[in-house]
Amino acid sequence: MSSTTLPLAAPRVGLKPRKLLAGSAAAWACTAIAGQLLFGAYVIALYGAALWSGHPGRWNKFMTKAYTPGDWLANALTVSHLLFTVLVVIGGALQLLPMLRRRLPAFHRWSGRLYVGSAALLAAGGLTLLWTRGTVGDLTQHLGTSMNGLLVIALALLAWRAARRRQLDAHRRWALRLWLTVSGVWFFRIGLMLWIGVHQGVVGFDEKTFSGPFLSFIAFAQTLMPLALLQLYLHAQAGRSAALQTGVAALLALCTLLTAAGIAAASLMMWWPAIVSP
Repeated sequence: MSSTTLPLAAPRVGLKPRKLLAGSAAAWACTAIAGQLLFGAYVIALYGAALWSGHPGRWNKFMTKAYTPGDWLANALTVSHLLFTVLVVIGGALQLLPMLRRRLPAFHRWSGRLYVGSAALLAAGGLTLLWTRGTVGDLTQHLGTSMNGLLVIALALLAWRAARRRQLDAHRRWALRLWLTVSGVWFFRIGLMLWIGVHQGVVGFDEKTFSGPFLSFIAFAQTLMPLALLQLYLHAQAGRSAALQTGVAALLALCTLLTAAGIAAASLMMWWPAIVSP
């Protein structure tokens, strides 16, 4: 009897940690998606309203050199960058819905193509704006942002190539890496606001020059930390170690709390005040 029951009972030990891992990942993803949709609403409400009312000059209050009177080409580049930002935020949320992938595979494929293309164009436009028009921050931050943009373009190509070759598992992994990397600028914002909220003020950087060790750190961490966490999650998901799955699940739960706190801080200190007092 024991020789037949033990092999059947052994897999049940790992069910709970695996479900815990999946649940923690889903909780974090839902939290991040909700926060990104809030950010998308902020972009539409602030920049869209200023353009609709005929006062695009208000953009410069929140984005360095966003609008230059008479320079239609540069202004069109800014508009396209904001438009693709909204498309990527909405498209990313749609791509992560399992129900959509199962029930509407054709829509998933076409929205995926739109998402990958928009992400690559967003990154290319962001790099162009960064190095031609300039922005706040120092060279270290610009290099971190540039690394993010180049990775977005590379990951978009890898995700597209895997999908074309019907390598669905590889496509899923590259697409997840792409989504996290595209979200880098968003991670920067909520991370910065959480840092300021925790310290109740500006610590680790100069507010006037917008430079300092913390900003240098987060310029690279916005890309590398989410990718490292994803790799750890994929490793735990593919393995059979209950201890590793439980540990990664706990880490993801902590990240969910920090992400929610960062979203709340960004909403209260940056997004909502900008909308109500443009």
